[in-house]
Amino acid sequence: MNNADTGWMLLSTALVLLMTPALAFFYGGLVRSKNALNTMMMSFVALGPVAVIWALLGYSLAFAPGSPVIGSLSFAGLRGVGVEAQGAIPHLLFMAFQGTFAIITPALISGAVVERMRFNAYLAFITAWVLLVYAPVAHWVWGGGFLASMGALDFAGGAVVHVNAASAALVAALVVGPRKDYGRHAILPHNVPFTMLGAGLLWFGWFGFNAGSALSAGTTASLAFANTLLAPAAALASWTLIDLLRGGTVTAVGAATAIVVGLVVVTPAAGYISPLSAIVMGAMGAMPSYFALIYRAKTKLDDSLDVVAAHGLGGATGAILTGVFADAAWSGGPSGLLAGHPAQLLTQLVSVVIVLLYSGAATLVILKALALVMPLRIDSRDEKLGLDVSDHGEEAYTHGDGAILVKPRAAAVAPGAAGVVAVPGEDPSTSLGAGGL
Repeated sequence: MNNADTGWMLLSTALVLLMTPALAFFYGGLVRSKNALNTMMMSFVALGPVAVIWALLGYSLAFAPGSPVIGSLSFAGLRGVGVEAQGAIPHLLFMAFQGTFAIITPALISGAVVERMRFNAYLAFITAWVLLVYAPVAHWVWGGGFLASMGALDFAGGAVVHVNAASAALVAALVVGPRKDYGRHAILPHNVPFTMLGAGLLWFGWFGFNAGSALSAGTTASLAFANTLLAPAAALASWTLIDLLRGGTVTAVGAATAIVVGLVVVTPAAGYISPLSAIVMGAMGAMPSYFALIYRAKTKLDDSLDVVAAHGLGGATGAILTGVFADAAWSGGPSGLLAGHPAQLLTQLVSVVIVLLYSGAATLVILKALALVMPLRIDSRDEKLGLDVSDHGEEAYTHGDGAILVKPRAAAVAPGAAGVVAVPGEDPSTSLGAGGL
């Protein structure tokens, strides 16, 4: 047991936990005001049931000794998980640190289905998804599973977190279907400062995400820390230059997105590459995501907050480039293509494809099974009025004297009927959509 390592990991665990509320602000600012609370709650709620199910079963399936495909139940209910050493830190702390990763990963998926997926269906989905998708994939890479045996490199979650979540997000967006307004009206962010605040807090928390994955306060953590500074900075510079060349303006939403993309790109490589390679990876990694965002807006795919372009493409790009830039001279471990080991590039590519296919297929099965017992999306009336009131009975922003439209628990009633409180001077059927277009 090492007290310095333990102290660093306590701080890193808190930093990664902060990333989930940060994601809530990042996502919440990008939607219309009538869905702001619902969107933020889709991130916040993961802090509860996901953390509990992780402690009861998920951690064991991911990290207990087992087969190359899945862990055993020997750690179920945290049996045998105490304050004894796991490496240089307490076993219980390692479980908590990994739990913060399990919390934020399903929260990322919500960005593809906001403004139309029922909250109770989403809650059931992420609980099942953590057990059936996240835990097995984490075991494959970090728990001694078959991808680790193949030599796949994923320092802090390029495939386990980002490719995994983005593949699920793509399937969820297709299954739930597009928003009614998608492709017909402009759907604009209601609070860009929220999104910028979220991006800043995500960057802050990401130092724990990447440098904490060294599991010690030593040289590898220092390398990952520096790379977590440099890669998103390079991605922001690259994104800004592309913006200026294309249109002469640099958008705040674009800048916030660039930071997140740069962080995603460096995540699988953070402890394996040199600082100069981190700059190159950040600059290169911004380009595919930038143009994917532009292309997606012209398609029928309603990935509301572009989880696939930012996290999926960014994570895959980072994982593959890890096979190019990994350098034993810096990491003391494996090397990639540029250091004379081209086979690592193929291993990285195979690992990304395996995670992408499994996550997508398993997500489809989970959603189809849930659809047999509950509706996945809200009805048209609630979608028009907004999910804040329909699913939570609240509003992010009140109007007039603070009265809000309350949907009765019983069958739907006509506007103005009993059970409906209207904002003075407004049609109660439209009073909640003031912030949307």
